[in-house]
Amino acid sequence: MRTSLTAFDQIKSQSQFEANALKLFHYQYQHNSIYRSYCDLINVASSDVKKVTSIPFLPIQFFKSHTVSSQTDSATHIFTSSKTTGQIPSKHHVHQIDLYIKSFEKGFQFFYGNIEDYILLALLPSYKEQGNSSLIFMANHLIQKTKHPQSGFYLENWDTLTTTLQQLERQEEKKIILLGVTYALLNGAEKQKLNLKHTLIMETGGMKGMRKEWVRSALHEKLQEGYGVSKIHSEYGMTELLSQAYSKGEGRFYCPPWMQVLTRSAEDPFELIGTKKTGGLNIIDLANVDSCAFIATQDLGKTYDDGSFEVLGRFDAAEIRGCNLLVV
Repeated sequence: MRTSLTAFDQIKSQSQFEANALKLFHYQYQHNSIYRSYCDLINVASSDVKKVTSIPFLPIQFFKSHTVSSQTDSATHIFTSSKTTGQIPSKHHVHQIDLYIKSFEKGFQFFYGNIEDYILLALLPSYKEQGNSSLIFMANHLIQKTKHPQSGFYLENWDTLTTTLQQLERQEEKKIILLGVTYALLNGAEKQKLNLKHTLIMETGGMKGMRKEWVRSALHEKLQEGYGVSKIHSEYGMTELLSQAYSKGEGRFYCPPWMQVLTRSAEDPFELIGTKKTGGLNIIDLANVDSCAFIATQDLGKTYDDGSFEVLGRFDAAEIRGCNLLVV
């Protein structure tokens, strides 16, 4: 069964998604002891689940306190969330790194095309400094896939980055992506005004404790002004996921075909609510074959009829982590 579950990138329709989600639920119910214990605790048996909306969502906090895994062997990679002093990081035990690579490569291609058509400049800590970060792993891999000598990490080298951007803009050789954590992009926008015509700015969210949080609309307006662009793109991902959603502006995120977002009631965590209503975001990530594919996050947001979603903030009691979103 597991072999068929790893072909998540072949999903093309809602019916295929639902069939794969149910199959994966029953697999993880059987093989993931933490998820099974949680289902037992809330009195949901495998035989009770015959539709996607009946699948229980594991609270994301379990990734801080337990090893959430559907495998008995040791993980090849353990990705750890960023944290500030006193916080407990989440840990995602990944047993087959190829599933993560397939997910982020095909996810990027789904929204932006071939990575080899781009030059990727990352305002992120380098891989050597943050090798346990899933975001850094992804950025490092995509940088290498561009096969361009000027793709790379530039977090502490703003002068070099500015010179490189201006040079690449004049050459118009390839499309350029400037991918960065929010605080670094904001620092750059305040250092020097640019007028980028061929560069896509993509923020990964979060201040990582470096600056106060901003309202997303105000943040994007500031970045647009500082970099001279009309839109700010965003990437939505987290340590506990192997897939990413992307926004090409206006704050609406879209998922690849193997990922979906549902909304739960803020008062009742087991009640799913409809579209255009504010609630907690539940994520189905079918690439999470070896951990848990059904996660109740601490993000607040809305879903829409076209499958997109927006993030409005976080639950008041939630720790604000650097890897995803802003608060309002």
